[in-house]
Amino acid sequence: MLPVTIEALRASFVNASRRELTDMTVPDLETVDWDDLTFLGWRDPKTSRRAYAVVPTLDGALVGIVLRQAEASPRSRAQCSWCQDVKLPNEVVFYSAKRSGPAGRKGDTVGTLVCQDFQCSRNVRKTPPPAYGGYDVDAARLRRIEDLQLRVAGFAAEV
Repeated sequence: MLPVTIEALRASFVNASRRELTDMTVPDLETVDWDDLTFLGWRDPKTSRRAYAVVPTLDGALVGIVLRQAEASPRSRAQCSWCQDVKLPNEVVFYSAKRSGPAGRKGDTVGTLVCQDFQCSRNVRKTPPPAYGGYDVDAARLRRIEDLQLRVAGFAAEV
């Protein structure tokens, strides 16, 4: 992911009210390791169930999404819909996002299961174990990164 300014980050949100943008706590962008990110995601420290994701679309634009974590947790060990890591070192929760435009103003939402603290970029960059002799682990790792980009951009398009 390419580095983003605070202004560009705030301007990218498609489903946020003016108040949500004003109340948003932005992470320190100077400390972000942009080379190891497929998307930027963070939880709001002021509002426990609010989170944000800024996703580069396939055409290079940025789409910012305000997410809300469901109050209930999945009953069993859920798999993240974005990274699809089967050996998750973290919790997966259900996030919903208000759709943009008239649909969102009517209350329409879209939801997904995602790593609670958005570790997806790190999960897909781990070298997978070789599945068989001659298995190209580097190609598999790159494929996982590309698949994450497609799934996250697809979710952003749904919003």
